[in-house]
Amino acid sequence: MQSPKIQHAIISVSDKMGLAGFARGLSNAGVEIFSTGGTRKHLESEGIPVRDIADYTGFPEMMDGRLKTLHPKVHGGILCRHDNPEDMKSLAEHAILTFELVVVNLYPFEATIARKGVTFEEAIEQIDIGGPTMVRAAAKNHAFTTVATDSTQYPEILEQIAAHGCTSAEFRRRLAAEAFAHTAGYDRLIADYFAGEMAEGPFPATIRMNLKLKSVLRYGENPHQQAAVYSRSDYPGANVVAAKQLGGKELSYNNLLDLNSALKIVRTMPEPAAVVIKHNNPCGAAMSDSLAAALGRALEGDPLSAFGSVLGMNRPVDAAAARVLCAPGLFIEAIVAPEFLPDALELLQTVPKWKANVRLLKVGELGPAAPHWTFRCIDGGALMQEADVQPDPEDLWRIVTDVQPTEKQMADLRFAWDVVRDVKSNAIVLCKDKMLLGTGAGQMSRVDSVEIAVAKAGDRAAGSVLASDAFFPFPDSIEKAAAAGVSAVIQPGGSKKDDEVIAECNRRAIPMIFTERRHFLH
Repeated sequence: MQSPKIQHAIISVSDKMGLAGFARGLSNAGVEIFSTGGTRKHLESEGIPVRDIADYTGFPEMMDGRLKTLHPKVHGGILCRHDNPEDMKSLAEHAILTFELVVVNLYPFEATIARKGVTFEEAIEQIDIGGPTMVRAAAKNHAFTTVATDSTQYPEILEQIAAHGCTSAEFRRRLAAEAFAHTAGYDRLIADYFAGEMAEGPFPATIRMNLKLKSVLRYGENPHQQAAVYSRSDYPGANVVAAKQLGGKELSYNNLLDLNSALKIVRTMPEPAAVVIKHNNPCGAAMSDSLAAALGRALEGDPLSAFGSVLGMNRPVDAAAARVLCAPGLFIEAIVAPEFLPDALELLQTVPKWKANVRLLKVGELGPAAPHWTFRCIDGGALMQEADVQPDPEDLWRIVTDVQPTEKQMADLRFAWDVVRDVKSNAIVLCKDKMLLGTGAGQMSRVDSVEIAVAKAGDRAAGSVLASDAFFPFPDSIEKAAAAGVSAVIQPGGSKKDDEVIAECNRRAIPMIFTERRHFLH
């Protein structure tokens, strides 16, 4: 059967973004619009002709709006099969109009439960009933009914109506799939909310994550692996998945992992900062009085490893920072920053290699990372834990050696502690003047990590400070660090041999801080 001409539309939405223009386009195309409550008033205020559903059904809204569209004269028009004579006969007998277009998005349940201090009763009132019923009815009958659940769908609907007076069967089927995903995600939110309300402790009995496909990637960690990136609508704060890409090639799976690590590190730093990430570990990082200075020093940390790296910055990229990036011979894969100022963007785009290849991601204002849960898939299931994003309370830190750190050493120790928590375990970093000089990451032995960090720092290790993500099981790491010229140490403490490690630091007049908190990252 030929697609039915769109003559009547029901519009009932909570999110009115783009609605006025869309409804005006429908009205201009000769579509009669029916609506309820707040949506009807919004359309009337925009001068768009609209009929009240209650006038059409002859049944008023009641129960504070709980009962509006649950009526045979609504659902008969949505569910009727236009090629079924009995269906059309029933419509004629009961004066029911056909509704070829249903435009619905649901009560803002997610936004409601995200509000601080919201009550259970307030949440319950934001559980939509009529909306999901209309959406599901229209999606079921997509052979004849077009259903819109998102404002991004409006332009194509108007284009098809303008061209043909109707929508294509293929398009209606795609919209139906999106509609069922929309209602499924909505019900999942409600189910998770109830489960959380009834759970004993922070862990619900069942977890259903609401993830939406953002894009298919060229491949995964390796070319033989397929991959895609999904977005979480409930994730708080700036993140690379929601970032706006301003230029460069498509992002890869590995780019996204590295960009995420870069953002996680720089957002904790109080001064202008830059970090250089290679294979998910920082090989350079620095803070300074300007972003350009921090960026230059971060790149100097390990110039060899910086080739083909990913950069993260915690301030808008300005022209001075852009000039650092345009240095001859510098090859960068991707950059994440709060913003790229127009003069910086213009400068970067005059360099062919940058304009064509380097991915620039704008994430907006960073702010501290909000508490959230992280998930990690393992064979047969998944692990869930609190994200390790909370700043460490410095009032828990203890200077455990006879010699006290200087003010300058304290500044470097704080910087080193910020960096080491995002290095893969066993993790060791050497820093000086708020600059990362050497990283030892992911080794099976902590002393191996010390040796790697010292080798990376070279002669610059003299006068540096050392941070370790976990305790030293033996004093041998202190011996090696001291031999390289390390002047101060920060670590969690907690080893059976802490006394021996402290004694070794005292013997070499190296101040050491215990933070009382470990930062393993596997």
